[in-house]
Amino acid sequence: MTIVNSVNAFVSDILAEKQDFLTDVSDFIWKHPETRFEEYTSMNHLCTALEAEEFIVEKNIADIETAFTGTYGSGHPIIGILGEFDALSGLSQKPGVSNPEAVIPGGNGHGCGHNLLGTGSLAAAIAIKEYLKANNLSGTVQYFGCPGEEGGSGKTFMAREGAFDHLDFALTWHPSAANGMMSLSSLANYQVYFRFKGISSHAAASPHLGRSALDAVELMNVGVNYLREHVKPDARMHYSVTNTGGKSPNVVQSDAEVLYLIRSPKMQDVKDIYERICKIAHGAAQMTETTVSIEMDKACSNYIPNRNLEKVMYEKLKEVEDTILYTDEEMNYAKQIWDSLSVNEKDSAFDSLKAFGAIKDTDKLKEAYLSNVVSDYVPLDMAMPGSTDVADVSWVVPTAQCSTATCAIGTPAHSWQMVTQGTTSVAHKGMLRSGNVMALTAIDVLQNPDKLEEIQKEFKEKFKDTPYECPIPKDVKPSALKE
Repeated sequence: MTIVNSVNAFVSDILAEKQDFLTDVSDFIWKHPETRFEEYTSMNHLCTALEAEEFIVEKNIADIETAFTGTYGSGHPIIGILGEFDALSGLSQKPGVSNPEAVIPGGNGHGCGHNLLGTGSLAAAIAIKEYLKANNLSGTVQYFGCPGEEGGSGKTFMAREGAFDHLDFALTWHPSAANGMMSLSSLANYQVYFRFKGISSHAAASPHLGRSALDAVELMNVGVNYLREHVKPDARMHYSVTNTGGKSPNVVQSDAEVLYLIRSPKMQDVKDIYERICKIAHGAAQMTETTVSIEMDKACSNYIPNRNLEKVMYEKLKEVEDTILYTDEEMNYAKQIWDSLSVNEKDSAFDSLKAFGAIKDTDKLKEAYLSNVVSDYVPLDMAMPGSTDVADVSWVVPTAQCSTATCAIGTPAHSWQMVTQGTTSVAHKGMLRSGNVMALTAIDVLQNPDKLEEIQKEFKEKFKDTPYECPIPKDVKPSALKE
């Protein structure tokens, strides 16, 4: 067996060779933004790319039409690389400009950079595959096409069906304005529909005969707003009225619906708040003499990082730090994006980077428009102010995730600014850098069984008293975004 002398050089050469191919894949997904569990075009494009790279593709994973895997190799360790590719509604945006301008008004857009996320993970999987092949090594790399992260918790549904159970460890990343380890936990959540049913009637001639479902929704929202004072400070309750019952004010609305997203650092707290909200919903129904039905849409757990795996990943992130270089043109465009931000967005720019690894050394990024440094690794026992379905994978298998800079500092997630930068050279550079880091991490663990042993030992110790319990009941199925 001949081991390639320089792993770093090998991976860099492979990604340089595949650069145009990978950039084209990412840009294709960007141009075809599809929302949760309807990512058919993006899925097929990624599957075709995997097949061209000698991966065995399997679709309809966990009985989800847009979930798939691409597998190469045999034996252990089995390395999972997690990719996402779904977009957000209402964020259509022209590429490479510095002002909001939709391609299709009201259309979809990649406001969280998942075109880059899915393709950066593809880059990692290809580099690992090439290394296994070049050295005739035992081991398996498996790319996971994970749909519906945005509001759908696709990985949670996949975890419920055991899609990740066979892995030895899993790696992923996320686009952002920072280069760092995503070492914080995340917020567990429930997303739940509350549907009220009343009696329609003429609002002027016979209002006394009607029972307003819309009144019930409004009373429920008032009740939950009063509840906010009496939950833990880091809990969050968001809602959207998804059905007002119609557009005619002279009709007592017989049907109305509200969708709640309940979040907290611990799943038990989410459950407790959910039960209190259910009581408020039933109370609103009693007050209005309507009925209420409650349906869970999705849920996800809180992320549990594996520190030993993170340490390996951070080492690799530092090893590629000297590749973080920008042209004057790239810096000038980043400044234009910075200038498009509001005063409040600029003031909170560095706080938002904490979730992506820039926790205690944001001074390195002051007066910069693009991050050219790797932030210090700071493992803290606290949750970032957001949720991710990567969390459920982390309860099943040792998991680590990093972030690489793909956009200007201050770029808000889920914004037109994120969308417009999604096909730029900066985005492509960060995407390939993430692929490099994940590949180097996987190869290091592959070649050092002692490291894998420590990683798995830590995992077993963390979960010995709290085995994984999927927060989504068996009868709940993945659903597309409602129009």
